Amino acid sequence: MLIPILIALLVAFASMQLSSLCTTIYLHRAMAHKGLQLHPAVAMLMRVEIWLFTGISMREWVAVHRKHHHFTDEEGDPHSPYLKGLMKVLLLNAMYYAQEARKPEVVAKYTQDIPRTRTEAVLSQGWIGLGIMLAAFMYGFHLLAGGWAGPVLGAATFVVQGAGYIFSSAVINGICHCVGYRNFNNTATNLRSVAWLTGGEGLHNNHHQYPASSKFSMRKWEIDPAWPVIQVLTKLHLAQPLPLPQQG
Repeated sequence: MLIPILIALLVAFASMQLSSLCTTIYLHRAMAHKGLQLHPAVAMLMRVEIWLFTGISMREWVAVHRKHHHFTDEEGDPHSPYLKGLMKVLLLNAMYYAQEARKPEVVAKYTQDIPRTRTEAVLSQGWIGLGIMLAAFMYGFHLLAGGWAGPVLGAATFVVQGAGYIFSSAVINGICHCVGYRNFNNTATNLRSVAWLTGGEGLHNNHHQYPASSKFSMRKWEIDPAWPVIQVLTKLHLAQPLPLPQQG
């Protein structure tokens, strides 16, 4: 049983990393801030991955994030650790997100530029995507481990990857506004260790300075894991980033 458990841990980690990359490239840099354009096929693949592994609605995520930038660490910010407390954001970040996402007026106000399509209507039903992928995990681990333990291990793996993804988002919204260093004069902070595990999202101070930049690293010692992926997509003519900001 040791080998299936080790495989489960690797699958959970890989799934979380894939979801983080799709989130930062598609949801964050492309949709929320229009920092780059993705080929429709790439955008759809990333959107489907997010639907299957996280259940997130693109329109709702974009709306909540744009509101966060509109009221960063001020009254109206959906998840500011300065307003709600760091521990509450770390533990209840998903709840704060859901509270804002359920407000039709917030979603309508902050996503006026995003057309509504039939595809988006389907992919906004997160429970369908989560159900499909949960079943896939359970069946896959049944083939791997057999018996009743396989499906249980598959379900546990799916829950762990989802919990890891949720917690990493909480770290970005909480710790990366309180702990770390600042290249620029805003309330967000940079944590390189968090950036390594979240597709570059831990370089949060840089992002708040240049929200539309498709590259989050600004100093030679900073690593944005999503940027090489974007560069490869660009060379393949599958992505087109906006010009990067000039550093003084």
